Amino acid sequence: MCSINRREMLAAFLGSAYVTASGCGRRAPSLPPGQLVGATVSLGHRLRDRPTIRIEPDQWHRHDVVIIGAGIAGLSAARRLRQQGLRDFVVVELETEPGGTSRSGRSTLTGYPWGAHYVPAPTHEFPELVNLLDELHVFDGIDPHGDPVVAEQFRCRDPQERIFYRGTWYEGLYLHPGASADDLAQRQRFHRLIDQWVGWRDARGRRAFTIPMAAGSDDEQLRQLDRLSMTEWMELHHFDSPRLRWLIEYACRDDYGMHADQTSAWAGLFYFAARRVAPRESSRPFITWPEGNGRLVRHLHEPIRAQVHLGWAVAAIESTRCGDQPWLEIRALSRTGEPRGYRAKKVVLAVPQFLTPYLIASYRNEPPAHVAEFQYGAWAVANLTLQQPPTGDGFPLAWDNVLYESPSLGYVCDTYQRGLGYGPSVLTYYYPLCDRDPNQGRERLLQLGRADWAEIALSDLERAHPRIRATTRAVDVMRWGHAMIRPRVGFIWGDARQAAAQPVDGIHCAHSDLSGLPLFEEAFYRGTRAADAVLRELSHA
Repeated sequence: MCSINRREMLAAFLGSAYVTASGCGRRAPSLPPGQLVGATVSLGHRLRDRPTIRIEPDQWHRHDVVIIGAGIAGLSAARRLRQQGLRDFVVVELETEPGGTSRSGRSTLTGYPWGAHYVPAPTHEFPELVNLLDELHVFDGIDPHGDPVVAEQFRCRDPQERIFYRGTWYEGLYLHPGASADDLAQRQRFHRLIDQWVGWRDARGRRAFTIPMAAGSDDEQLRQLDRLSMTEWMELHHFDSPRLRWLIEYACRDDYGMHADQTSAWAGLFYFAARRVAPRESSRPFITWPEGNGRLVRHLHEPIRAQVHLGWAVAAIESTRCGDQPWLEIRALSRTGEPRGYRAKKVVLAVPQFLTPYLIASYRNEPPAHVAEFQYGAWAVANLTLQQPPTGDGFPLAWDNVLYESPSLGYVCDTYQRGLGYGPSVLTYYYPLCDRDPNQGRERLLQLGRADWAEIALSDLERAHPRIRATTRAVDVMRWGHAMIRPRVGFIWGDARQAAAQPVDGIHCAHSDLSGLPLFEEAFYRGTRAADAVLRELSHA
């Protein structure tokens, strides 16, 4: 018999049907080498215990603004301050690399993402993001709508997507083979409803679903959608086609790390409608690089590299006064235990809300009720370095490769943009832990080490690529305990987001969780808006 531990692990993470169908050898197969990389857990947990950090007089540093967190929101806030001429700021970051869930890695072969791996092309209605991407020279003209056209080399090359089902790869993400007339009719009816939402406008001319979401409508019709789960919305509209339901379920897991019955119907419809300019038109094209959104991280980080203090964990933010001037004192600790203090006129707190009770001194004894409303999903990401691109029956390799019968999201081929069908390749495998209780998901994530997650990834992909284990030269793993905000039922139009966005004693929060959507565009928007608010307050001081 095979090892019961391995069998139980694969059954728990890939399903008992997988273990029954695949069987087990007498010994667990050997694994390629690799390493566990990623977010710091030990220092973060140490700070959770609220240690006393004593700062000597010569260890204090004074600045106009301190930005805490070098994810996309924090880097975007820094960009805005710099654009507006404010240079006396620093960014303090726990990790040794900037970027948060947009960070990337690099091998001698290529760059690869550790999280977010594309950005849909923005419309002219989001000029700040258009300007950012234009700095990277990704556009090539303007279309009839006035929206930027993505240059060919930055568009995801075709074919973009394929799906694996019962031994064969098929084009696209909707499983057409074997679909009944009723399946196809329901699919068409679903797209007609999406078209209606794309064309919908409220009394003020605002769209139902936009990027950034703050520019969209808050009409009661939209609020009602947030009171339903996506599954309940499907039932309300009599959608029972298993293929359509699979597509909706995949969409919720893909963008939100949640099942459809957990996801707000508003968020589920946002996935399909927000990136379309007009009814019956395709979604805006994807902008991508081999290293994913790590390219954007580098662009945001490079001009301010000297002002980004990596490897420093903030433990406390307290209000104080120096004469008649109010200040904020920030106490931080390095990985080696060295203390450091910052005094700032304003703080941009570009971290998830769940950290605020540990950081904001006034929250510690009695955190505000809104903090508990923010929930975050866990993800595992594995990067596999292969001797050659994976092979399989049916439709050829695409950028995004999805397994219909797997709880994972499949993989992105990071070397796909090169257009080569041979030579070494890197695949990025994504596995969301969609437990109803996100704390249980985090526990399951962290209970498994590098070897366990490498085994899950290889065993899962062996269904589609039987020889992948033999051609894989390395498997590196990242565990994201709080990867993304969960737009659960009632959260988008509840009170928590609005409460969290209010400044506290000169502290302005900035994170994608303030939008309720775990998207690069929302993090960029929130960071930019927080910087604008800080600049206004400083100008009036």
